[in-house]
Amino acid sequence: VSLVQSIDTAMVGSLGANATASVAISQNPINLINSVILALGVGFTTMIARAVGAGQYDYSKLLIRQSIVVVIALGIPLSALCFALSRQIPIWMGAAPEILDDAQIYIRIIAFSMLFRGLLMVLTAIYRGFGDSRTPMLINVAINTLNVVGNYLLIYDVHDVTLFGHTFSVWGANLGVAGAALSTTCSLTLLLMCFLPRSGPMRISVHDSFRPSRDTLQEVFRVSLPVMFERFTISGAFVMTSSIIATLGTVSLAANSLAAQAESLSFMPGFAFGTATTTLVGQSLGANREDLARKYVRLSGWIGSIVMLFMSFLLFILSENIIALFTPDEQVIVLGGQLLKILAFIQVPQMLAMVYSGALKGAGDTKSPFLITLFSMWGVRILGSILVVRVFHKDLRWVCAAMCLDNIVRFFLYLYRYLQGKWVTAYTLKASSEENTAKA
Repeated sequence: VSLVQSIDTAMVGSLGANATASVAISQNPINLINSVILALGVGFTTMIARAVGAGQYDYSKLLIRQSIVVVIALGIPLSALCFALSRQIPIWMGAAPEILDDAQIYIRIIAFSMLFRGLLMVLTAIYRGFGDSRTPMLINVAINTLNVVGNYLLIYDVHDVTLFGHTFSVWGANLGVAGAALSTTCSLTLLLMCFLPRSGPMRISVHDSFRPSRDTLQEVFRVSLPVMFERFTISGAFVMTSSIIATLGTVSLAANSLAAQAESLSFMPGFAFGTATTTLVGQSLGANREDLARKYVRLSGWIGSIVMLFMSFLLFILSENIIALFTPDEQVIVLGGQLLKILAFIQVPQMLAMVYSGALKGAGDTKSPFLITLFSMWGVRILGSILVVRVFHKDLRWVCAAMCLDNIVRFFLYLYRYLQGKWVTAYTLKASSEENTAKA
């Protein structure tokens, strides 16, 4: 999923710093809107994992149907909102005048994919709740493959390619930034149908009832709302940070975006262990196995730490080479490389924070991660960024240091909350009378 944005950024980056900045300025506001659906995905993952652990498959199918209803109800107005604000969003972000047109086009096209992107995110969460992370992986590999091919054909102009001593002409639409957005939208839409479960315990039918269930949706939103606020907090902080960095110039904005893209790929193993912990803790507590839940958290932490130590080493040693994959601009490469060297030191605590956060969410304790994130992101990252840029007049490297301090503080707060042990009794599965209705 992160690779979709990284590939867009890398392939557009070959067009120059302005093209990179026009995509970069758009990503965080889009992620802010997507955070609504992501939060619902966590809620459905938690509840479905608990239902699967307890063997309540009829209730889990009811949750699947309700998730589709909710995403459609939210996805359409969110798409319309994103389209309507396509010009204002980059202006609010402090974008330079020369990138406004490209940023507006990118946001408008991406807006059309938001409903399909939302369905994919929630259905991915459902698969994880059932313990199946392989199917989402295969589908996302296919999405990325289509995205790369689409980018290649839509971003660039007609050009000659030499292969095995033979030169031939390759068609190109020469759409630039718009081509990257169009390719992403089409790849998401075409492969949505592949996600629909056709067999097994996840299979649902169009003949089943899709009528909104008040009791079930209240339970979903009770679990999801703190996650939604947490995602708003994170995405809002990213938007604020980007707007602060935008005042440092286009080169700083592009360098920060590319470093973030590269680091997002680096900590994917950490994200994976955090996601696995959410599912496994939920299923273990659903089966009344607190001991097994704690064992999964310990294993995820140890294995993840070993993996992230290796990723930290690669990020530090290959910093400028990694940034050079995204852009030919020498200034951006040097500054982005410096940022990656700084970010390399926080990969392990960042991963451990994801594991403990995943454990809390898997148990149904979604309020604590929200409060911890609110404090660290706005009290450390944003306040620190404002101080170093607007008070002490420091450069982007100091902003990056404030981001790292935020991650370290968050790790210790998550660890403290986990060690308290209150997460074990944070949520009780309520299949209610609706499970009997689903059976009927």
